[in-house]
Amino acid sequence: MRRFARGFTIVRVVLRHGLDEVVLSSFRHPWLHSFTRVITFGRRLDAPRGVRLRLALESLGPIFVKFGQVLSTRRDLMPPDIADELALLQDRVPPFDPAISVATIERAFRRPIDQVFVSFERTPVASASIAQVHFAVIRDRHGRERDVAVKVLRPGMLPVIDRDLELMGMTAGWVERLSADGKRLKPRQVVAEFDNYLHDELDLIREAANAAQLRRNMKDVGLVLIPEIFWDYCHPDVLVMERMNGVPISQIARLREAGVDIPKLARDGVTIFFTQVFRDGFFHADMHPGNIQVSLDPDTFGRYISLDFGIVGTLTESDKEYLAQNFVAFFRRDYKRVAQLHIESGWVPANTRVNELESAIRAVCEPYFDRPLKEISLGMVLLRLFQTSRRFQVEIQPQLVLLQKTLLNIEGLGRQLDPDLDLWSTAKPFLEKWMLDQLGPKRLWRELQLEAPRYAKVLPELPRLMHEYLSRRGQGEGRAELLALLAEQKRTNRLLQALIYGGVGFLLGLIVMQLIARLRVF
Repeated sequence: MRRFARGFTIVRVVLRHGLDEVVLSSFRHPWLHSFTRVITFGRRLDAPRGVRLRLALESLGPIFVKFGQVLSTRRDLMPPDIADELALLQDRVPPFDPAISVATIERAFRRPIDQVFVSFERTPVASASIAQVHFAVIRDRHGRERDVAVKVLRPGMLPVIDRDLELMGMTAGWVERLSADGKRLKPRQVVAEFDNYLHDELDLIREAANAAQLRRNMKDVGLVLIPEIFWDYCHPDVLVMERMNGVPISQIARLREAGVDIPKLARDGVTIFFTQVFRDGFFHADMHPGNIQVSLDPDTFGRYISLDFGIVGTLTESDKEYLAQNFVAFFRRDYKRVAQLHIESGWVPANTRVNELESAIRAVCEPYFDRPLKEISLGMVLLRLFQTSRRFQVEIQPQLVLLQKTLLNIEGLGRQLDPDLDLWSTAKPFLEKWMLDQLGPKRLWRELQLEAPRYAKVLPELPRLMHEYLSRRGQGEGRAELLALLAEQKRTNRLLQALIYGGVGFLLGLIVMQLIARLRVF
């Protein structure tokens, strides 16, 4: 009954705001226009279609607002009037009563708000689907006054999200049972991934931890600023972080007037994304323009400022390596390798013919190389890729849904900043360097450093453990321990051999370089 009631509410909102008219009027068939006039008779639909769509998404709740945020970044897929209105969903959702913010803070810290903050601005500076933000001043542990941003969770979000997720889960079940592509698309697993991310976003302590991790990861990159978290002022419903001063990245004219190198800014955005994904396996997964600013401070001029860390994505080492190999092969136009990787990973059936899959991937991707973003129709690329995946029974990977969503956001942001950006040539050097670091001597040395304490403890114990085993009388006694011991010894031997070979190769390289240098002298 709850699902039915929520479904009825969605239909009612769609009809109230005339979204049926928006959809039907986009078709050119004359009989559809006549039908549209009939079904909209008696309804006042004076507002522009973009405004109606935005209001409908706002009234339906956070899941629909997030959908609108994603669409707002894709001006290549949306008409300008709709994209402009949906952009307001990034940080201009109608705020809730500031008195609720104050009550939430006082309940979280169990004291009056004037005892929590030195000062607190009751008028919110930003409001989104999950929370709204106020500026305030705190006194830190050293007694210094610090300007901060206070994020307060919007009340009543959990029941709304749960209802929508139940409805999505039910719909996904129908798709999986009734659609020919149901099992391949894995809709229920995709909804389950979405469920996890949305519920994580409702815990502001988790968001604070995400921000702290990203701040550590990106500290040495020098391209992005991430606010400091004040843990003494954090609660599941309240998050207090350093106040960042920057210009919203959507205000491109203002940034250009201030002297910001816009093409470099676009390239830096690509570098930040690929660094977080492939180096760290931990990436900001809600990178719409409402969460990104640019610093104009002389000390950090032109750097990105990241905000809102409620949704982050993670990748395993195997995911990172597989994706990086795919990207590198793709950028090199090695479509045969891309096809082989899909088969090796099990994403397509093992009996798939490599040459056929290679030919299909080439036909989709080749027309878009060496083109700037303004000449690439992402919608057409995605449509053709979907058709190809259906033909070859490519299985959807639910754990990569966030990455795909974020890549869409990054590509859309890059298009707004610099339509002439060559996404391929910008990303290719980074990925090639990353692959060299992962598969070359640097990775071997890192693994040896990480494992050294363990082997320093295990190696001296090997003779004693061997003696204890041989002293046992039972035929089967200790067999499992011996097998584990032998496996550990073999692994140790392989690492030691790799270290020796690497050292010898390094010395030989030095000798050859010296000989070359001497020959040049003579």
